Amino acid sequence: MLEELVSRIETAVETFTTDYEIILVNDCSPDDSWSKMKEICASDKKVKGINLSRNFGQHYAITAGLTESIGEWVVVLDCDLQDRPEEIPNLYKKAQEGYDTVFARRIARKDRFLKRITSRAFSYVFNYLSDAPDVKTNVFGIFHRKVIDAVLSMGDYIRCFPREVGWVGFKIGYHPVIKDERAEGTSGYSWFKLFSLSSAMIISFSNKPLKLALKFGFFIVFLSILLSLYYIIRYCVGGIGVSGFTTIVISMWLIAGIIISLLGVIGIYLGNVFNKVKDRPNFIIMDKINF
Repeated sequence: MLEELVSRIETAVETFTTDYEIILVNDCSPDDSWSKMKEICASDKKVKGINLSRNFGQHYAITAGLTESIGEWVVVLDCDLQDRPEEIPNLYKKAQEGYDTVFARRIARKDRFLKRITSRAFSYVFNYLSDAPDVKTNVFGIFHRKVIDAVLSMGDYIRCFPREVGWVGFKIGYHPVIKDERAEGTSGYSWFKLFSLSSAMIISFSNKPLKLALKFGFFIVFLSILLSLYYIIRYCVGGIGVSGFTTIVISMWLIAGIIISLLGVIGIYLGNVFNKVKDRPNFIIMDKINF
């Protein structure tokens, strides 16, 4: 799909400017995409290629492309042609209304019913557990250089480009689009990969799960106090004939609640420290062409 992708991008962008670059990022694709990228770059100097040393993931590959980009305006889109390159002029036109970011927002989903239901359920759970702003869109959009620089300045180890754009702020607009079917192949996101990615993003963007654990611990403490009062009353009225039963039950519930609460508090601090001390690179570039 790369030749069609590049051709459609060039046709669309040249309707309003001839000063542009196209950056293709190969995230260690198994279908020998890098060879095709080298052919395209050899015949068109406006096309630049980046070859990562291994598969880092979609949002890390996006970060690699953003790092090497130099344009005042940057468009991000997937290569499977579900995002129509012909919408780029419309995104740019919308941005000229005073927006620093314009996301392409789908006006209709062509997915199956089960896919739509599970996607909505996932979005609900993710938004509840994550403090990241919900921009309700995918990666396709146009972004001013100051937005890109702000996103790149974020030192997060776990990346999610749309959520990062929402977090850095600036003025965000939306342009309605229709998303096409995938031109070839199938998505590389299995259910397991989606679950792993969402779990990582929740941990990266929020400590809300730790706060929920803390609240749960306090809830257990509250229940243990009620249970303690209940067994104390039963003990006083002679409703418990087994010696030591009351003490054991109260101790187990109270100590368990205290332990969970303390683990929640420690986990919050440990999670914050853990995210700060890691300093691994988000991606490693093995080859570059036309830069």
